Amino acid sequence: MRAIVIGSGPAGVSTATALLARGRHVTMLDGGKVLEPAAVARQAALAAQDPSDWDNAARSAWMQPQYETPAGQVRRYGSDFAMEPADATVSGAADWFALRASHAVGGLSNLWGSAVLPYRQQDISDWPIRADDLAPHYRAVAEFLPIAGGADDLDKVLPAFQIEGQNRIQPSVQAEALLARLCAKRESLARTGIFAGGARQAVDTSCRRCGMCLHGCPFGLIWSARDTVKDLRANPDFTHQPGALASHVEEDPVGVTVHLEDGTAIKADRVFLGAGVLETARILLKSGIGPRERMLKDSQHAFLPMIQRWRNRRRPDRGPFHTLPQIFVEMELPELSARLVHAQIYTWNEHFPRDLINNYGRRLPFAKPFLTALARRLIVGQVFLHSDHSHRIALTLSPDGRLAGRLERNGGMEPALKAATGHLAQAMAKAGLIPLTFASRPGAPGSSFHAGATVPMARQASPDTSDLLGRPDGLRRVHVIDASVLPTIPATTITFSVMANAHRIGSLAP
Repeated sequence: MRAIVIGSGPAGVSTATALLARGRHVTMLDGGKVLEPAAVARQAALAAQDPSDWDNAARSAWMQPQYETPAGQVRRYGSDFAMEPADATVSGAADWFALRASHAVGGLSNLWGSAVLPYRQQDISDWPIRADDLAPHYRAVAEFLPIAGGADDLDKVLPAFQIEGQNRIQPSVQAEALLARLCAKRESLARTGIFAGGARQAVDTSCRRCGMCLHGCPFGLIWSARDTVKDLRANPDFTHQPGALASHVEEDPVGVTVHLEDGTAIKADRVFLGAGVLETARILLKSGIGPRERMLKDSQHAFLPMIQRWRNRRRPDRGPFHTLPQIFVEMELPELSARLVHAQIYTWNEHFPRDLINNYGRRLPFAKPFLTALARRLIVGQVFLHSDHSHRIALTLSPDGRLAGRLERNGGMEPALKAATGHLAQAMAKAGLIPLTFASRPGAPGSSFHAGATVPMARQASPDTSDLLGRPDGLRRVHVIDASVLPTIPATTITFSVMANAHRIGSLAP
């Protein structure tokens, strides 16, 4: 059997891994964009030295391109290779629409924050599959996805994937102190439905803690699906065809034809579509599969700045540290939601003083030294809601072949986000932080990149849904494998569960 996997992101490599384990022949298609040679050379030069030998000029040169990133974009290694501009995907893209597509090898995993958590059963109780169905596939994915973290209270809240036997990356000096304070308040926090633990990151535990996470790890230790694509190329049954952008698909009784943007076509016995939620929606709409409007569900989020009251044993901007999420906080708030509210805690990074100075320095021109010092006491929480409480985005196909988006507001979103942020503020105040709730800031729809559900799985496919194996209504040989088939979007991190579900589909597809 020849299978085509469209997309080389986390979903694509997970399905390909499962198919190859079953002896299938897999051809993977993607846009093929990679880091430019000049950026690769800069990365290699920096990685050739120990971080302790980097001088300020080398650090500044590595970080500066990220500070100059256009609004709404995410950049790593000084390159825009991994993210398409908004207007390349969506016609008339407005400021409110913050989701982006990728045509890179590895997709948006070239840019992600690496946070990994499973879903708990209560948060997917309306799905046609259970957390137990995903559990073996979390374990299978963890065989090629490095996971740094340690067992703690979060395992009791999210039991589908236990993290015992793993190693943590040493947290920052601020996070270490905050974790100890949260641990000391564990019982009183638990009585209010608050559970905290160390973050789990998809990072090699040989992390050098050089502090460059948000600028592009010079050592390539933050996992990207492109790493797994590289490993898959060693399998003789795997073919990678970069630069092959899918336009639309056609199924017939004996196979599927994938039409490419360059006008050529490829035939296969079965196709697995995992191009990312925007590109997958575009391909389905252009193929005439399902309704002419696809509803994208989102997980709305907000940022809560907080000031630490204690004194650090050393400055957080000196010495080894990393700038990925440091702490996860799960909140069971039945008065607000039947679903978990998730929060990620970030400690000092180089963007903090720049943001403070840019936001307040013009009004307080002599306050730069004060704002710089204040940034070293700043800790930021990012709060996520379940899609039940979030806005939705209606996607249609424009005459020019791009997507058009329409915001469908959820009137309960803002009160829910304000209440969730308030609960996090109360919990963090008990641990010695001063929450600046007046300065909390919601993210634009789609900006969390926790989005999907345009062709949600159901026990039986209907015009708006897919079956348990991601097949849209009427199709037998086309499987959607990315976040597009998640029925709803829980608040906790999305990528690990997308990968587990994609591996499940690849393992069970006829």
